[in-house]
Amino acid sequence: MAEGPGARPGFGRPVPPPQTGWERLRELWQRDELQRFPEETVNLFKAAFTAGLVGWLYGGLPAFASARKAFIERSHGELFQNRADAVQSAHRAGLRSFLRYGWRWSWRVATFATIFNVVSTGLSVYRDKTTVSNFAAAGGLTGALFRMHLGLQGLAGGLVFGTAFGIPAGGLLIALHGLAGETLQEKRSRERRELYEKKLAEWQSRLSVTEVLGQTENNAQGGLKMD
Repeated sequence: MAEGPGARPGFGRPVPPPQTGWERLRELWQRDELQRFPEETVNLFKAAFTAGLVGWLYGGLPAFASARKAFIERSHGELFQNRADAVQSAHRAGLRSFLRYGWRWSWRVATFATIFNVVSTGLSVYRDKTTVSNFAAAGGLTGALFRMHLGLQGLAGGLVFGTAFGIPAGGLLIALHGLAGETLQEKRSRERRELYEKKLAEWQSRLSVTEVLGQTENNAQGGLKMD
């Protein structure tokens, strides 16, 4: 790392933004000066949580209603202390089904969404551009992983289903980014460039001050020697 004459430790030239795909991928999991993860990484966690919640509601709410209805139909001949006791028993039966089937759907949807988002984000970061092909590849890989336990036929079916899911999902996300004026990668690249230019200007300013101080000190020492 090049330093100017008289530069003190910590005055080194700022590190330029990552230039290769692997450098950008490594940066994806590194914290910045404020101990914050990149926006892409934060979005991965948010998407996983949201997908898990949606999956839980999708699987749990119908199971709750179905179990509650089945309990009421089965319990016509049973004796309860009062109406409130009967209602609470029906709710408990529905709640057990809500937790059971909600969890069953939640982890599946969250896992599918996480794998899909990690692969699509990784491809976009590595290639430094967002395209439908990134989402198609992510969908195909995720679908194949979820169906590979069914053998070659299941693997092929999952690949086709995942690809078919990834293309419209990617197109929708790209359209939303288009409304915002720039994709997440374009925004990230712009922020990297602006931050680097700011740090470079600050470094050059400190370097100029350091050189002036060093020259002044040398002139002073030369004057003392002449005296």
